[in-house]
Amino acid sequence: MPRDGRIWVVSELFHPERTSTGHFLSCIATGLARSFPVRVLCAQPTYSARGRRAPRRERLGGAEILRCRSTTFPKDVLPLRLVNLITISLSMLFEACRGLRPGDRVLVVTNPPTLPFVVRWACRLRGARLVLLIHDVYPEALEAAGLFRHGGLATRAVSRLTADLYRSAEKIVVLGRDMRDLVAKKVPEVAKRLVLIPNWADVGEVDMRPRGENRLLVQLGLVDRFVVQYAGNMGRTHDLELLMEAAERLQAEAVSFLICGWGAKRAWLRRQVDERHLGNVIVIDPRPREDLGELLGACDATVLAFVPQMAGVSVSSRLYNMLAAGRPIIAAVEAASEVAQVVLEEGAGLVVRPGDTGAFVAAIRTLVAEPARRKEMGEKGRRAAETRYTLDAALESYARIFRDLL
Repeated sequence: MPRDGRIWVVSELFHPERTSTGHFLSCIATGLARSFPVRVLCAQPTYSARGRRAPRRERLGGAEILRCRSTTFPKDVLPLRLVNLITISLSMLFEACRGLRPGDRVLVVTNPPTLPFVVRWACRLRGARLVLLIHDVYPEALEAAGLFRHGGLATRAVSRLTADLYRSAEKIVVLGRDMRDLVAKKVPEVAKRLVLIPNWADVGEVDMRPRGENRLLVQLGLVDRFVVQYAGNMGRTHDLELLMEAAERLQAEAVSFLICGWGAKRAWLRRQVDERHLGNVIVIDPRPREDLGELLGACDATVLAFVPQMAGVSVSSRLYNMLAAGRPIIAAVEAASEVAQVVLEEGAGLVVRPGDTGAFVAAIRTLVAEPARRKEMGEKGRRAAETRYTLDAALESYARIFRDLL
């Protein structure tokens, strides 16, 4: 592959952040750096690695990293998070305008949502070429979270701004077929610029280990229980209410719910466990990434649950490591979503409608009663992770985009 022409990867979150965005963008940048000159523009850690002061400049896997100066207040306090957003955006605008040059190709991700707009301005000023990586579609993500009203003034304004952003990008990377369809419906003239590149499974970090060898299950006293696990973001668009309803219905059965993560609904979740006296629910803090395999293996079934109206808006990055862990997936998602399509195509689990507690409980009971079926689903998921959803396949697709833009 050609080495002429610089690629910039721009993301608030990057190594040493181990959140999904930081992890995926770090893998993309260092993977592309094997074949292209790559520079990274990012912020100081504000999420999982907050409090750690990373070098302003360093190299990682051949990629040159430049970290902008900004505030690093706690993200869970909304006013302070907005201050971070403003300082990061302004600092990245300054650094991008100073560092970009004509012909550079720039990959920018859509979170935080102001970032791609800032980078677009810098690209226009400096003659660089913009590639947009959509992790969340706005304003639909804000509507689903209950933060924007459908058809409201703010919703219409963000929709127009987003459409203009899409038109300014030379290529747009989407993570799922549902997202591709939604973006093409919103802005039909960009349909030919859309490139589908799914995220991938970290099969080297997530092994398909036997349940009986899992230390976490022993530590939590869950060896003799059927364990349903939810691990990941506890944000406004994730249907933790469904898990609480199911846990209440299943209290008399040998089923436990293991919930791991952070997010806007975590405090509410803990209150629900106490108020409903749910002794079959255990909530634990996020585990280090080096323990990811052990965490995902500490269950008999895993769960992805979204609120309605999320098809096309976002594609859960957790899906692929859940496949790699070799446990059946219960997906409470819309049938048109990428998650539902992957789970059913690969035979890796069961799909129920969002918010349908009865169907969700029935799915759990089905898997409890059919261990052979659980094993078969887990094995099929693992094969899909090893053969279809790989980092090498994703990197080749990204490289093809940047070769085409030379």
